[in-house]
Amino acid sequence: MLLSDLLIAIRPMQVVGATDIDVHAIQFDSRKVEAGDLFVAQAGTAVDGHTFIPACIDKGARVIVLDNPEYLPKEPSASVTYVLVKNSEEALGRLAHQWYGCPSEKLTLVGVTGTNGKTTIATLLYEMVRAMGHKAGLLSTVIYYVDGQAFPSTHTTPDALALNALLAKMVEAGCDYAFMEVSSHSIAQERIAGLRFAGAMFTNLTRDHIDYHKTFDNYRDTKKRLFDNLGKNAFAVTNADDKNGLVMTQNCKAKVVTYSTQTMADHRGKILEEGFDGMLLSMDGQEVFVPLVGRFNVSNLLCIYSAALCLGFDKMEILRVLSALKPVNGRFETIHSPKGWTAIIDYAHTPDAVDNVIQTIREIKKSTNKLITVVGCGGNRDKGKRPMMAQIAKRGSEQLILTSDNPRDEEPKDILKDMTDGLTEEELRSTLVIEDRAAAIQTACTLAAAGDVILVAGKGHEDYQIIKGVKHHFDDHEQVRKYI
Repeated sequence: MLLSDLLIAIRPMQVVGATDIDVHAIQFDSRKVEAGDLFVAQAGTAVDGHTFIPACIDKGARVIVLDNPEYLPKEPSASVTYVLVKNSEEALGRLAHQWYGCPSEKLTLVGVTGTNGKTTIATLLYEMVRAMGHKAGLLSTVIYYVDGQAFPSTHTTPDALALNALLAKMVEAGCDYAFMEVSSHSIAQERIAGLRFAGAMFTNLTRDHIDYHKTFDNYRDTKKRLFDNLGKNAFAVTNADDKNGLVMTQNCKAKVVTYSTQTMADHRGKILEEGFDGMLLSMDGQEVFVPLVGRFNVSNLLCIYSAALCLGFDKMEILRVLSALKPVNGRFETIHSPKGWTAIIDYAHTPDAVDNVIQTIREIKKSTNKLITVVGCGGNRDKGKRPMMAQIAKRGSEQLILTSDNPRDEEPKDILKDMTDGLTEEELRSTLVIEDRAAAIQTACTLAAAGDVILVAGKGHEDYQIIKGVKHHFDDHEQVRKYI
């Protein structure tokens, strides 16, 4: 593509050099640069990409996009064009969108953000519209789909180049819709810059990623940017039960639609009956049975229902399809033992998510039966939530087993110490600390009697553990079934 055609997508502060040149590819990783490429230099969190500009030029880069004027040449170059921008990360997003033919403008693109529920909502919306006969794409924490073709998921929201490449594949495959999880990291790092969203949804906001955003207010305000950038023809679906729900849509130009299980809203729902295999719900006064469990899933389903109505689908058809949808991998998945106990595999990895799952189990199980919770915390992540998660799990369970999750570069014992610091001496005496996750799950299965429930929390769909930077195969489902 001609550089002059690419630059339409951004507003350069300064261009030094020719613009009537062909760009062979866009790169932000200096190791991938080849002759004729455009390299976007980003400051980054660990390494400043601007320092790799000379190496990229040696490899034959024709265009350098940068936001640090100190790296502009003192004399114009005949072979390299420099493009100075205000923000390199935003420029990368917009350039990637232009490079791939502005795919978001050829799709009905809907984003979902919040702390918990994103994967369930995005995945079930994708499955819903496909069940209604439409082609659709999905970008989620678990997997990426282009219509029915699966691609491994690398991030909740991929980098700008990969993201736009996937959206372009969806356009090429004839998709009408695309549903994507929008993480706070992707918003902060401008991975979604340039995309046109037909709608956005907000689930809830609780403590998460404070290691990255530093404060809860920063985390909240980053999420809000998704709604701030919606156009007047878009829709914004938000959770009226969350105190931040209406904060998200303040000054939003899009049509705002609310949902709730507790207060006045455009769309309301409540549980009529529930068991471990599903719930009978009332949604806007209409009864529907769904094979999902938990109050948090009532909110998730209301969010899906509200968004589907905004997309123009028929109410009764939405409810019919909802009743046939299956739980998402690793989200309150049940495994029944021949001995009569039930295991729940769930991705819950924040204090609020753990509390939600535990409260759901306690509402369904008999009071005479035990809840045995197996939970750990990830390494190289927010340490402040570790004692909180241990407290919540301990006070909601008859038996708590603390174990390892993904320790990454940290010592598992140090992570477990942070968790046990949240417990009193009395609580510690009745808590098992088993570093080996397989042994912890096996112990829980051994302790369970008929009617008891085992919650294995934290990993859900993940089929690996990262220990000292090395990825090892590990699947909570497999461990439970192996014991059975």
